[in-house]
Amino acid sequence: MKKLVLSLVALASTMSVMAQRDPIVMRINGQNVTRSEFEYNYNKNNAEGVVDKKDLNEYVDLFINYKLKVMAALDDHLDTLSTYKTEFRQYRDQQIRPLMVPATAVESEIRAYYDNMLKSLEGHELYLPAHIFLHLGQDATAMEKSAAKVRIDSIYSALKAGADFEDLARKHSDDKQTGMRGGVIQWVGPHQLLPEMEESMYSLRDSGEVAAPILSTVGYHIIQLKGRKPLDSYEKLHEQIQNFLEQRGIRDQLADKAVDSLAKMRHISVEQVMDQETEKACANDEDLKYLVQEYHDGLLLFEECSRKVWEPASKDTLGIEKFFKKNKKKYAWSTPHFKGMVYYCRQQGDVDAVKKLLKGVDEKNWTKAVRERFNKDSVTVRMEQKLFVLGGNAFVDSLVFKINAKKAKPRKDFPYSGAVGTILKKGPAKWTDVSADVVADFQAKREEEFVAELRRRYKVEVFADVLKTVNNH
Repeated sequence: MKKLVLSLVALASTMSVMAQRDPIVMRINGQNVTRSEFEYNYNKNNAEGVVDKKDLNEYVDLFINYKLKVMAALDDHLDTLSTYKTEFRQYRDQQIRPLMVPATAVESEIRAYYDNMLKSLEGHELYLPAHIFLHLGQDATAMEKSAAKVRIDSIYSALKAGADFEDLARKHSDDKQTGMRGGVIQWVGPHQLLPEMEESMYSLRDSGEVAAPILSTVGYHIIQLKGRKPLDSYEKLHEQIQNFLEQRGIRDQLADKAVDSLAKMRHISVEQVMDQETEKACANDEDLKYLVQEYHDGLLLFEECSRKVWEPASKDTLGIEKFFKKNKKKYAWSTPHFKGMVYYCRQQGDVDAVKKLLKGVDEKNWTKAVRERFNKDSVTVRMEQKLFVLGGNAFVDSLVFKINAKKAKPRKDFPYSGAVGTILKKGPAKWTDVSADVVADFQAKREEEFVAELRRRYKVEVFADVLKTVNNH
């Protein structure tokens, strides 16, 4: 009994020390928020480069609202959705998987790749060949083969007489890609060229030396040796090989091996391995712990607000219209706008015909009406229909606002233009004229109401004495 009491005293003492090191800054619906968690989020959202920085008191309210939405999402069991779990694990694993790959594993892959390169040379040096190539198809006739032979021999004679190999490659080679480089292929080792080309290349010893024409399975070649060298040292090629392997996803491949190996060893699923490794990594890295929690909470918040606020608000057209009418002055503008269509015609007579056609037609159907009447067989009228601002379109300025007529230069093939619509001087006539702004504001209002309801639902306690020590302890 005495030992048990001593153990409990020791445990209480340890917990007290931990609480002093990382005290509780606030409590939301019974859930503690430590100072370190709050500091992580506050400092991240007020780091260098953040435009809309907040002071501590401003951020407290934002953080509480954030946590309340997450709390609501958890109460709605959104964390049990398969779609949420999949997305969260995808983000989380991007952070955890690379930690499961030891630095020595990547280094071993680089070394193995270099050793294989060295082995593949089979004692040879690297060669840099160039060629002049005349293509011969497998179904080439005897006459075509004879003509190609005469042509390749003629090129070879010119080379022996002192002609420049690169010039002849550019002019005559059927391998256009290497031809642009004067015939140069690339540094190669054994078994990287056609057998006939390789045999011809290895017969050359000195740079600039040219071999007699040879016939391969695809045509005639004249090979020139541009250079030869031993494989560079491991140290010199290390960075190049590493970059190549990284581009091919070597870390992902090694992470897959590590996860699969642990799953087999522990007799559990890959998902369970990742859960265990996440817990282990987060226990040793506080920033990582809060980053993973940020993924967890952020995705929940987005899902909760999408379901409870943003999507319902965007579909509530009656609510949006009522909100617009109540706040119409907010969307007033000082510059006149034109709500309508500007159109361009091939024939002058169509300008009045379009205008006449659209009289009495609902503006939502203008484009369809013009298309069916004028553009059935071929396009004779082009259209732009939207909310135009003064100075935004030269034709609208000229035709509607009667200014800057010289700037409205007739379009090629559609030289005749006209406009139909309404000038709006003080502001939009309907909320749909400025739908993006109105919907965003309406969603923001609904979100404020949602947060107010959450504040009534959940108890929030902020410990001012601990808050004063944020970034100051």
